[in-house]
Amino acid sequence: MTSAVSGAGGYPPEGQGAYFLCDIFDAMPKNDLASMEHPLFSLGTRPDRRILNYQHNGAEITVTPSVKGLATIHDKDILIFCISQLMGALNAGRQVSRTLHLTAHDLLVACNRETSGDAYRRLREAFERLAGTRITTNITTGGPGFEQEITSGFGLIESWEIVRKARGGRMVSVAVTLSDWLYRAVLSKSVLTLSRDYFRLRKPLERRVYELARKHCGRQDSWQISVETLLKKSGSASPRRVFRKMVRDMIKSQPLPDYEMTELPGDIIRFAQKNRVLESKPPVVSEEARDAARRLMPGIDVHALEADWRAVWARTGGPRLRKPDAAFLGWVRKQTQG
Repeated sequence: MTSAVSGAGGYPPEGQGAYFLCDIFDAMPKNDLASMEHPLFSLGTRPDRRILNYQHNGAEITVTPSVKGLATIHDKDILIFCISQLMGALNAGRQVSRTLHLTAHDLLVACNRETSGDAYRRLREAFERLAGTRITTNITTGGPGFEQEITSGFGLIESWEIVRKARGGRMVSVAVTLSDWLYRAVLSKSVLTLSRDYFRLRKPLERRVYELARKHCGRQDSWQISVETLLKKSGSASPRRVFRKMVRDMIKSQPLPDYEMTELPGDIIRFAQKNRVLESKPPVVSEEARDAARRLMPGIDVHALEADWRAVWARTGGPRLRKPDAAFLGWVRKQTQG
């Protein structure tokens, strides 16, 4: 499949007839700054067919659903996977394209999802909502010299198609073309690294609040926000009283990776960093070590196993490893004994 906009907006051309193959298994999760800052996704678990209007500090957004409903915060996993793959390639000096060719199974595993037949059905529904949800906004993406004010509607993804199916009809590989608005953000590196444990957050509000904490804490030790503003920026449809109760429940359970929540006088919520999100490159495991892991745990998805190990490595402060293979296999052996 060929990208629809080679060299758009002054960026380097993507190549003739090229698409980008998603094959970077150790790519750190990345999210674009604009959708972290502003509410573009529904937090509902049922089809949400509301038209969302949001205004804050000069930013204006209208989000219009299709008949399938608004794209949800869980649908966003697809975009995070695509952004992560593109950033991994850019950092490695590889050529990228607005059209990505991905394996459905790799996407599900990377996003900590089950790989049952029902999971593939839900994945297809997510593609449909992402393509059908339309955004109208004055928010700019891209660095200096690349700003472009978007005033016409566009989808979160421009298009998608199932390239290959298994015999039973389950999707195997998919081609996705990102919106120029999102692709522009990636090329300008307007993204932030997420904790891998983000995908373990099942409640939509927890995911959205984590995004806001990650975006606003940055390199600060803490960040404070009023409940009223947090409600507005989260995009939650809950009344303020109900929203406050949900936030207090989060304070009790402390589900967020990297951040601790506390309630302060004056209806203020404080987010304090527990461990800084690592921007450093994770340790690299050789194919020989992966083969050894397969022998230790026959039938295991070794790439998912490797991702779990890196998450543990990150939570322990990302120490420098002289022998990553030995450290990885030592951890795998402990899993076989547990």
